[in-house]
Amino acid sequence: MSRSFVSKNGRFAMVVGALVSLGGCAQQAPESKEPVEPPQETAMGAADDARGCATRRMSVEEQAQVDADIADRRFAMRAAGSVNIPVYFHVINKGTGVSNGDITSTMIANQMSVLNAAYKNTPFYFTLAATDRTTNSTWFTAQPGSSAESAMKKALRKGTKSTLNFYTNGMGGGLLGWATFPSDYASNPLMDGVVVLHSSLPGGSSAPFNLGDTGTHEVGHWVGLYHTFQGGCTGGDSVSDTPAEASPASGCPTGRDTCSTSGLDPINNFMDYSDDACMNTFTAGQIARMDAAGR
Repeated sequence: MSRSFVSKNGRFAMVVGALVSLGGCAQQAPESKEPVEPPQETAMGAADDARGCATRRMSVEEQAQVDADIADRRFAMRAAGSVNIPVYFHVINKGTGVSNGDITSTMIANQMSVLNAAYKNTPFYFTLAATDRTTNSTWFTAQPGSSAESAMKKALRKGTKSTLNFYTNGMGGGLLGWATFPSDYASNPLMDGVVVLHSSLPGGSSAPFNLGDTGTHEVGHWVGLYHTFQGGCTGGDSVSDTPAEASPASGCPTGRDTCSTSGLDPINNFMDYSDDACMNTFTAGQIARMDAAGR
């Protein structure tokens, strides 16, 4: 499985799968044989100036095979909002109260609204199917590839490849989240899903990553997108209309241009590492890719 991690210091640092996003995401992967870029470490609590995303970086060979499979599946685009994705919210806490990870139903509803607003021009819309709450101090600090993550997901995961399992916990290590890719599902279906820092949900304490777009970013990996900065100035996110950038963005650096031949950096793209308030865009090419990626 692919996963993306986001560290609070270094926008997203992919761990398993392809580097894709900024925010604190840590996508999960199967026992990884690929190199992982460790997230920059910071103390847990309010996020500082960088996202920590731990989605794994695929090997060149694996990415080429995934891209070929997607190309083989391309067909007429499904209409916007035509594909319902049931969402199972798994709230992992270490005790009562939001500060212990026991997020409110309002925060969950607001996260769903953020997802649907972000994906409104894509084929996908998201419907909350159910919420469960688990008090488990070990799972609360589960990180990508850990035995705690495996135990948590094997116990709680529901549905099929087209069902989004959305886990929230305290993760630690300066991370904001991670996710798996569609291509990971066949080899390890129980690990499929996204894991997001509980305080990154709307109304959480991890400003400037507390408007819900860590969830947007991680779900972007889950539907097949890589980070916009993957591959640096040579480009590597397998989408032709996202300008290449040399490195993840931080904050909201209007006019940033790290690759002189490709246009301004895509700092407003959900798959960069900008602050939540700066993220507002998926490109047409990204939408076409997610439509064909297999969810």
